[in-house]
Amino acid sequence: MDKNAKICIIGGGPAGLSAAVQLEKKGYTNYTILEKENWVGGKCHSPHHDGKRFEMGAIMGCPTYYAVHELEEFGGASHEGGPKLERSYRRLNGKPYDPFDPKRNPFLIPRLLRTKNQVKKLGTLLKTKYKGYEYTGHRGVAEGRYDGFDPVTGEHVTGVNPNLKDLALPFDKFCKMNGVSLCQDIWIAPFTAFGYGYFDEIPAAYVLKYLDFETAMYFVNKNLWTWIEGTQSIYECVNNKLKNPARLNVNIEKVTRENGKVQVYANGKKEEYDAIIVTSPLQYLPDYFDATDKEKELFAKIDYERYDVTAITIKKGSYYPEMSSYVFDNMKPERLGHMMVFYLRWKNEPNQVISTYILRNHNGKELIDYETGKKMAWEDLKTCGVDIDKCVYERKWYYFPHVFQEDYASGWYDKVEAMQGNLNTYYAGEIMSFGDMEETVQYSKDLVARFF
Repeated sequence: MDKNAKICIIGGGPAGLSAAVQLEKKGYTNYTILEKENWVGGKCHSPHHDGKRFEMGAIMGCPTYYAVHELEEFGGASHEGGPKLERSYRRLNGKPYDPFDPKRNPFLIPRLLRTKNQVKKLGTLLKTKYKGYEYTGHRGVAEGRYDGFDPVTGEHVTGVNPNLKDLALPFDKFCKMNGVSLCQDIWIAPFTAFGYGYFDEIPAAYVLKYLDFETAMYFVNKNLWTWIEGTQSIYECVNNKLKNPARLNVNIEKVTRENGKVQVYANGKKEEYDAIIVTSPLQYLPDYFDATDKEKELFAKIDYERYDVTAITIKKGSYYPEMSSYVFDNMKPERLGHMMVFYLRWKNEPNQVISTYILRNHNGKELIDYETGKKMAWEDLKTCGVDIDKCVYERKWYYFPHVFQEDYASGWYDKVEAMQGNLNTYYAGEIMSFGDMEETVQYSKDLVARFF
């Protein structure tokens, strides 16, 4: 493509800003980023309360976040000095306990030993039987091959591995088939608690794109990155360094693709581009694009998580938790709507905001409405001894877009990838790899490398 091409990027989150950075590095400077919100960063969203930032979306990273680190270097951000992540565990009655401490729970020793052995076995399987599982994106996986970006070496990697077809199975069936079911005890906290669905419905490919073995072990060992000014600060720094910072508060009314160009109608004006990169939810693309029948058919198969975050303050003088807590018994489909985790950024620092996290949907189950879920979460927090004062912020996120086993196995990703570039349109964002910041940033880097 001509380096003077005029390129529109829809979305100023990690995927859109990453695409802009990579375009700049390749010599494309005639790009425009259109963002509907009044901030950049998407679900890396860190609002302020009483002079401090709290997290409403992404919280952490780890040393395998190579693409995010590249953005840090570009923008001048740093994960040094961020709050240390501490965690505790609660039963349904709100009482603290430790499910991983054999000294306090001697009866758990046999299960903990089996879990340790199965985790080791899974690590070996991923290196051997499932070689290629960790590369960016899902191209070829349903056909038993890999075709992606290696974030460690920066190289494009391809190969054949028929075993990769197993990744279309829900993660619980994948684990059972491989004799490593207890690994779910380890993977569930950073997966289900942070909004990515349940292991009986989500294909293993998604679980392992996000929590590849090395990343999962960093979570276990709490070797994690945080940012003093929140995850949003990464993308604010990037946006400030871009030649063309994102335009905020943009309402896109319509997009048409005619005569070899792309027409974008936004905030009452028409702009014409040579190409467009869509990082916003593809499920809603037909609502404002002149979508083709193929786009409509494929994007209608996308589902997403109804993942809600509420930020509350507590009444002065009342009990304040020492650190964040997980409630494992609420990370089950039959406990939809209950609080799975509450999070506070700074250990032993009262008067900061506490954030609660819930899931309200499961494939095949009735959706719990938002207000009911919020009430359930707050009741759970009260059970933990927290006396809520007021809600200072809340978000109903469009979270973790994905497809289910049947569509994954039938090659949904290869069908979408085959459309890349048609009508001068390119697809990126969460659905194309996974809904965490590292995978979305990686995918945009891979996309620009392949097509621009």
